[in-house]
Amino acid sequence: MTSKKQGLARQTMAKGFTLIELLVVIAIIGILSSVVLASLNTARSKGNDAKVKAQLSGLRAAAEIYYDNNGGYGTATNSCVANIFADTTSGMSQYTSSSNYPSGTTLVCNSSSSAYAVQANLATANTYWCVDSLGKSKSEGAALGAATACP
Repeated sequence: MTSKKQGLARQTMAKGFTLIELLVVIAIIGILSSVVLASLNTARSKGNDAKVKAQLSGLRAAAEIYYDNNGGYGTATNSCVANIFADTTSGMSQYTSSSNYPSGTTLVCNSSSSAYAVQANLATANTYWCVDSLGKSKSEGAALGAATACP
């Protein structure tokens, strides 16, 4: 009978996992999840940058509609909520509203009667995307300041 009990005990133990095996599996899952989370943060940053670039591309089209309707870019301003940048007829106001950009995005808007430039920061520190009336649309390492053309 004892050999029968020993045989049953062996079968019961053979069906389960040891503590070491379970710990190894948990460690592997933890490592894989950290790799996935790091990749998601990179993807999120790239997605936010794409959103900024798309918004500023739309802004450039709205600025040209404003120019066609008004014969110029209006009076000079360095505010994203005034003059050309607040116009609803051309649709410009939707492209200068901070609520339409990823959290933490800062816009700089400058215009004169014959030119404009708008710059927004990207996810990478000290990197900006700039569009202007000359047709430039590019990444910059320098802030726009009060200029009406991308640096």
